[in-house]
Amino acid sequence: MRKYSRLVLKLLAGFTILAVLICTACTGIGYIQYRAYIQKQYNDTAYQVAETFRGYFKEGEMERYIRLASRYKEGEIPGEALEREMASGRYLELQQQMDRLRGYMGANDIYLAQLDVQELYDFYLEQLEKGMPADISNWNPMTYIMDSYVEPYRFGDMGGMNPEYIEEAVALARSGGRSDSYFISRSAYGYNTSAILPIVLDGETAAVIGVEIPMSTLQKALGDYVSHSILSMMVVTVLCLSFYVHILYRSVIAPINLIAKEAAGFVEEENQISEELAGIHTGDEIQTLSESLLKMEIDINRYIDNLTRVTAEKERIGAELNVATQIQADMLPRIFPAFPGKEEFDIFATMNPAKEVGGDFYDFFLTDEDHLALVVADVSGKGIPAALFMVISKTLIKNQAQMGGSPREILEAVNDQLCENNEAEMFVTVWLGILQISTGKLTAVNAGHEYPILKKAGKLYEMLDDPHGFVMGVMPGMQYQEYELSLQKGDGIYVYSDGAPDAVNPQEEQFERERLLAALNKDPDAAPSQLLKQVKDEIDLFVGEADQFDDITMLCMKYCKS
Repeated sequence: MRKYSRLVLKLLAGFTILAVLICTACTGIGYIQYRAYIQKQYNDTAYQVAETFRGYFKEGEMERYIRLASRYKEGEIPGEALEREMASGRYLELQQQMDRLRGYMGANDIYLAQLDVQELYDFYLEQLEKGMPADISNWNPMTYIMDSYVEPYRFGDMGGMNPEYIEEAVALARSGGRSDSYFISRSAYGYNTSAILPIVLDGETAAVIGVEIPMSTLQKALGDYVSHSILSMMVVTVLCLSFYVHILYRSVIAPINLIAKEAAGFVEEENQISEELAGIHTGDEIQTLSESLLKMEIDINRYIDNLTRVTAEKERIGAELNVATQIQADMLPRIFPAFPGKEEFDIFATMNPAKEVGGDFYDFFLTDEDHLALVVADVSGKGIPAALFMVISKTLIKNQAQMGGSPREILEAVNDQLCENNEAEMFVTVWLGILQISTGKLTAVNAGHEYPILKKAGKLYEMLDDPHGFVMGVMPGMQYQEYELSLQKGDGIYVYSDGAPDAVNPQEEQFERERLLAALNKDPDAAPSQLLKQVKDEIDLFVGEADQFDDITMLCMKYCKS
């Protein structure tokens, strides 16, 4: 439960941060739009004041003052002429009207000034050439005609212009109309918006009416707007957030808490089904999650029940396989030396199944005091079916051999018996040899088995290309061809199943007969037990980590009688 309380806190923190960002963004956008709107209103007001002031002049009156200021700047008239003009009743009347207008509109300054357009152009070009800011200490493009300020310019006084307005002033001088931009400035005189209204004479801008209105009201309005907006948005956000969190808790957090609790309970209470999950009806992914969890719990319990039964069955089968393995191993001769009283030969054999039980088998037994039967066989397939067919085949071959007869007669009789009721269509390959111990004559039959490998005394092991017959257990009435070998002292014979040459390594390469011969001939005169060990070691080294592909059965007999 504790970690889901943290989930609530995380969601609250996330929503709070998101709300703050949204409030900040909305306030900022509103601030920018509101500020632009108020600035436009103030700027329009400034131009209205300028137009009002221009309306105070009678026809031709402003033009006369402008030309008089221009002639004074050019030195064509003395300053006394301007003094007389300023003392005239009409000039004083206009000055008083200007002062009243400034006071009524709350403007910082209203002025009328003749503009030297050529000097304005020259200064602008100098700025472009030398870069900002240019020296403005001696730059006075304007000759004041009237000025309403705390310390006003007198008629004839010269003054400069805010360098920030130069580019717009050039555009105004060229167009003769008001600018589309706002003139906003911060200076020692405060935060102002300015109107610069061109006065055109003879098709050229000859003077400007300037109005500066303080924007302190704007600053206060913007401050009030920001504080009120933030406060209002905070209140609305808190209310909406509280309502949303309440809904979120009921529709999301509480069901998730329930799912978490029931999942933990399923683990702690040993797979007890969480029935409360069926009560979650949110109609969304959470309901899907709860239904999936409930189904998973049911499936897990069903799987555990099945696994318990399967495990018990597997353990039973495993125990039976162990018994089968032991029974199969006990059926093969495993006591060596096999015939302690017989010094005429030395024999050794091994069988390594690929699974718990195998289909290969070997056998050797005396049919009488002078005859030794040797058998190596390979049943088709692996596992329990092959092992059962192996038991039948081994038993039939040994029983038939002990009843007498040649190897050919033995296999032909056993083949007919194996074909009876063989609905599984299993078959077996067999090499059977009967050695006459006293003479060394070996009579053998090959029913589809691997080629035996023969060694003559003092020589290496070589593959024997003996005649092959068909496999046993498939077709009744088969006839097999037997052959004879004459063994001398020191001769040996090695018989094996296909698991030896067909063993594969991790690269899926086969061991093959060439490597098998090389392993035998590493020490061809070794005793049969040592010989089989060195072959098995070579196979294991070649196979490496790869799984054993097939049963590996080997039998080696060395004839010792002189």
